[in-house]
Amino acid sequence: MRSRTLRQAATATAAAASLALLLTACGGGDADKPAKDDGKKADASASAPAAPAKSDSNAKALSAADLEKRIIEQADLKGHKVQKFKASESLAADTVSTDKAACKPLADALAAISTGTPGASAQRKAVEVPKKGTDPMTALSTPVTSLVLGSYDADGAEQAFASLKAAGEACTGGFTIIAAGEKNKITKVAPDTLTAGDEALAWTVARDMDGESFPTKLAVFRKGNNLASFVTLSMTGAVKEQPKTLIDAQVAKLG
Repeated sequence: MRSRTLRQAATATAAAASLALLLTACGGGDADKPAKDDGKKADASASAPAAPAKSDSNAKALSAADLEKRIIEQADLKGHKVQKFKASESLAADTVSTDKAACKPLADALAAISTGTPGASAQRKAVEVPKKGTDPMTALSTPVTSLVLGSYDADGAEQAFASLKAAGEACTGGFTIIAAGEKNKITKVAPDTLTAGDEALAWTVARDMDGESFPTKLAVFRKGNNLASFVTLSMTGAVKEQPKTLIDAQVAKLG
């Protein structure tokens, strides 16, 4: 069992690197507590509000400097280590492609790239700080989240959100991502429930890792003309829920 877990961890690390999902500083500790079930069933394709607030048609994207002030930082998340992406850790949109054009928005989101054409974007990675005495093997299961926040002119965020919704509906049976020369096979995209911002979407994305299904959580919300996406996984494939603590913190930071 130990050797199998280590093999999974090594495989996960290699695949995540190709998607800019940075599995560094993985600590132990308890995962975030599951959100309470309010008894409402998720829509088949999304969990967005029935009448999401529209963005201002005259809205201007935040500058890169202003966006850096709006994305979550260390002080916004207790019990987590939050870091910026290094320049070498970010992928450009034109280095990511798919075997199905309709799935490109999902591929970009999984690679921590802002969907569409934002005026500015910012990235962070977050991991829970391990508790003292945590077993090393248990520490490997700690969820790691990559966050990208983009700001758009006019209705750009709405259009980006709509493209992600369409991709989630069109790509349920899977697709292949080619990122920085590495292929990642997605076998299934299943909707999750999420309420955040003006409208939100969430999925469990299954990847084929040496014949085994490896789950990744993907969530996105729009607030005004800003769009945030979150990619969460663990080195052992143990991730089971969306990073609600991080999502709530980012919603609050946008005001």
